[in-house]
Amino acid sequence: MSRGVLRTYDLCPDGVRIVVEWSAMAVGTSIFVPCINTAKAIAEAKTITAGKGWDIEVQVGVVGDKWGVCIWRVL
Repeated sequence: MSRGVLRTYDLCPDGVRIVVEWSAMAVGTSIFVPCINTAKAIAEAKTITAGKGWDIEVQVGVVGDKWGVCIWRVL
């Protein structure tokens, strides 16, 4: 299975590239990442945001009918 070309700030918890526009994520905003491997999604998001000097909060759950991770930028 090809994941395509991953950029430094892409997520890929289930083998499918997820492009997040991190530059558009202001303090207090959130994104939902639909995925099965939530632990990997959280680890990848924490690595990316730590490199940016951001603090995040995460919550695993269902949005609509999709399982995944909600990520909030808190600082």
